[in-house]
Amino acid sequence: MNYWLVKSEPGSYSWDEFVKDKTTDWTGVRNYGARNNLQAMKKGDLVFFYHSLEGLKIMGIGKVVKESFYDPTTENPAWVAVTLKAEKKLKNPVALKDLKADHRLKDMALIKNTRLSVQPVKPSEWEIIMQYAG
Repeated sequence: MNYWLVKSEPGSYSWDEFVKDKTTDWTGVRNYGARNNLQAMKKGDLVFFYHSLEGLKIMGIGKVVKESFYDPTTENPAWVAVTLKAEKKLKNPVALKDLKADHRLKDMALIKNTRLSVQPVKPSEWEIIMQYAG
């Protein structure tokens, strides 16, 4: 199993909306690096859901329930989407400032490449974040 992080601005699509919807197709990604990460996702992989722009916190965990498929929001076949299922809200949402303060996470994609909307998370990083989350 692999671990990932997806970002969404809460004004566009929030964690609460994701929970209400239960599942969502993660569409609209138009960055090749992020697209490659979507293509690498496998059914059963776990995904942190991160509020970007406002809040700057990891809010919860989703799961990949459908691997990459053609993104229906574009006519360009180069872009893909995955289907995610809301799994669980974090007991304690984890703030970006806390992640940045932890030297063990200095190489995490969220810290080093803040603009990438779909990112891999190393197992060791996942465990540290889950400790913060309680």
